[in-house]
Amino acid sequence: MTSTEPASAERRGTGRKTPDLNNPRVLILTVALTLFLASTGQSIVSTALPEIVSDLGGLSYIAWVVTAYLLASTVGAPIAGKLGDMYGRKIVLQSAIGVFLVGGWIAGMAWNMPMLILGRVVQGAGGGALIVVSMAVVADILPPRERAKWQGAFSAVFGVSTVIGPLVGGFLVQTVGWHWIFFVNIPFGIAAFAVLTRNLPAHSGQQKHTLDYAGAVCLMSFLSALVLLANLGGTILPWTSLPLLLLIALVIAALCLFLFVESRAAEPVIPLSLFSVRNYQVANGVNLLVGMVMFGTLSFVPMFLQVVKGMTPADSGVCLIAMMAGIMTASVLSGRFMNHTGRYRILPTLATAVLCVSMLVLSRIGVQTPIWTIALILYFMGLGIGPNLAVGVVAIQTSIPREHLGVGTASANMFRLTGGAVGTSIFGAIFNHGMITHVSPLLPGLEDVSSITTSYLAELEVGVRAHVIEGFSNAITPMFLLGACFAALACLVSLRLVELPLSGAPGRQAPAE
Repeated sequence: MTSTEPASAERRGTGRKTPDLNNPRVLILTVALTLFLASTGQSIVSTALPEIVSDLGGLSYIAWVVTAYLLASTVGAPIAGKLGDMYGRKIVLQSAIGVFLVGGWIAGMAWNMPMLILGRVVQGAGGGALIVVSMAVVADILPPRERAKWQGAFSAVFGVSTVIGPLVGGFLVQTVGWHWIFFVNIPFGIAAFAVLTRNLPAHSGQQKHTLDYAGAVCLMSFLSALVLLANLGGTILPWTSLPLLLLIALVIAALCLFLFVESRAAEPVIPLSLFSVRNYQVANGVNLLVGMVMFGTLSFVPMFLQVVKGMTPADSGVCLIAMMAGIMTASVLSGRFMNHTGRYRILPTLATAVLCVSMLVLSRIGVQTPIWTIALILYFMGLGIGPNLAVGVVAIQTSIPREHLGVGTASANMFRLTGGAVGTSIFGAIFNHGMITHVSPLLPGLEDVSSITTSYLAELEVGVRAHVIEGFSNAITPMFLLGACFAALACLVSLRLVELPLSGAPGRQAPAE
């Protein structure tokens, strides 16, 4: 039976008092810095990939430079959230910063592709922990209404870093070399470690805890297999291939085993009771669907701009600033709205409706569409994404018991990243089908349409190139129509959200109750 949680779960905590803080505002800004470091760690590498391949070789492994970080952060986030609930946020944040910086150092010092991928795995594990535990810290030190404002600001940081990462990466590659995209975070990470050590109190609980190792292994196996399935299926490996069928079987087996283990664990990694809380269900359902739309669009819009509109990689990255501006604007405004009104239920419904309409319009773009029109569409997409990043966390944190704040906050990131991996895979499968349908017949001598590059297009005859570009446009735009369907489903799911009171006077920094 689904619970609507008529009273805020903040009032049903474990009795743990919020510790006195030396400087809450400095701490919050430092937490924002750690969030920025972790989220840029995912996207900063994208514009450096061609340079990395030319230096290290290993073209066949290039996708793993991105996938390794995504996989490790998705797997590490819920476990880090649980550890924060058990042993306190401070030690987990300190450890996560250390892991993140060590991973960056390994990647920056890499002399071959396997070492780079290893560094990205380590860096991703630290980055996933930083994102979820830093947001849980805000829930520890602020009352719900004040917290909502800062969660909106943090969501803006996440959106900005997702888009600005490729720009910073491109600048560093052109000026000092690709190694520095991993080294540049080290001084900021050390500074964040020092401030957190000084300002964030240590956990004072005396209760002994038992880590659910079996549940953690099952969860890691399930998420790893699911992300790998999403990245390999239909693109690198055909769906009917034996390795992929075995991977599907592993996903199902790991999920069943995880549910069995968690139902019997004394301190489960993700308490199954959370799934009976309606707002937990709704917020994570919306996170999953919005993640599918967001990451899928971020993966293929630059490709459309470069191939169809003839933009350079740097210019296509600049065009994404429009989406960044929309995410930042909507996140900050939604946070202030929640802070001043104490309400949030209407926000995800309105936002996903805007996202749905934006994706519908995006599905109509083509060769003749002006760049400014595409940028405007991306801005409205950002407006549709931004509020969901903040509201999902706030809705979860105000609906679950206080002792589960860390793992609850982690679930929001886990579902969004998982949705991103699955959505990108689905978009990629649609794109590959479209390329075979619309482009392959135009190039009978080409064995693999995935090998088409802008350099290849430039060498074609003018008439043939125009038809190929048109076919490319026809292959890529249907995925945006599917994105509109995902956004519409998210809008319907958001209607089930329950409005719970956000306690605490607006504009006042006071300890959480």
